[in-house]
Amino acid sequence: MKKITIVLLLLLSSTSFYAQNTTKDIIDTFFRNYETHGPSLAVDKLYETNPWTNRIQDAINNVKTQLVRFDEELVGEYYGYEELVMKKLGDSYELHSYFLKFDRQFLRLTFQFYKPKDDWRLYSFQFDDKFDEEIEEAAKLYYTDLSDK
Repeated sequence: MKKITIVLLLLLSSTSFYAQNTTKDIIDTFFRNYETHGPSLAVDKLYETNPWTNRIQDAINNVKTQLVRFDEELVGEYYGYEELVMKKLGDSYELHSYFLKFDRQFLRLTFQFYKPKDDWRLYSFQFDDKFDEEIEEAAKLYYTDLSDK
């Protein structure tokens, strides 16, 4: 009986260790994998949350190849990440945007999650380095109300 109890406890503890019940859990796991194992494994594990992604493996490989290019030689030392935006629509959709900070520049990572039933899964993942262009555009005068009130 003791052996069965120990095995059951090990199975339960390992299941809860890998369980990702929230989008924050999934994102935290992504960044932990990014920092310890690199971007390729982090992206693979991120897409494992969605059973439908096996149909887009070429696109996933393309994302991994592009993200791996942002190495220390190109963008400098990695300094961590910070959350920029979180938007929630209803109980089944969330968008999270993060800075990935390097010495030379930053990347913006955007995670979109969908919860069709009980579990959150990755809906979309993308990254870019054009955030500064959006901020400059938003600061232009034609976005400012100059009328007297």
